[in-house]
Amino acid sequence: MWSVCKKELRQFFSSLTGYIAIIVFLLVNGLVLFVFENNILDFGYATLDRFFQLAPWILLLLIPAITMRSFAEEFKTGTFEILQTRPLSRTQVVMGKYLGSLIVVIIALIPTWVYYFTVQHLAAGEGIDSGAAVGAYIGLFFLAAVFTAIGICTSSFTNNAVVAFIIALISCALLYYGFSAVSQLPALSGGADYYVEMAGIDFHYRSISRGLIDTRDILYFCSVIFLFLAITGRNLLKR
Repeated sequence: MWSVCKKELRQFFSSLTGYIAIIVFLLVNGLVLFVFENNILDFGYATLDRFFQLAPWILLLLIPAITMRSFAEEFKTGTFEILQTRPLSRTQVVMGKYLGSLIVVIIALIPTWVYYFTVQHLAAGEGIDSGAAVGAYIGLFFLAAVFTAIGICTSSFTNNAVVAFIIALISCALLYYGFSAVSQLPALSGGADYYVEMAGIDFHYRSISRGLIDTRDILYFCSVIFLFLAITGRNLLKR
């Protein structure tokens, strides 16, 4: 499993594409938070709420770009057959690919702590609520973990990396915000809207981002990750 994971890391960072993807992610966040209109400095309060509202939408582009080649490239070049000759089970192959991509996403998220220390240093009073910030980062981690599982899954459906990127982008967007959008329909008002919204990723991400770690939210994220990785395993079995 770890050999597959290391292979994924080497493949991602073997070209400038990997570095550029991470740099663009950090650059866009930094510009929106500190430079563009309605930035944190203009807002006047020591908070990273704007970052945690923006980050999921940028991850919708970053993570599919990271995962799109995971299996699609293996199928296209024929190296998946070579991978099958190794003494690895399907579960180990899937987990190796998943962990490799997830580590890349974590590497992209770690430098964003600079935003926390920057705002904390500029604050005139007590600064940022550290507990809420930690909770929000935990929520962001689980969100990234779910998006990574979806990206790995969609990459196992095709041998075209661009198609895998598009499907992953659409799937992540629908599962993240689609249920919240549907819950706002007038026909669902009166109770059903709450349960429809609760089925979406955004509901549970916002719940954890408030700093309240609820086991129901953790179970939801873990269940979605397990579901998509299980589908990935089934796709590999068919091949």
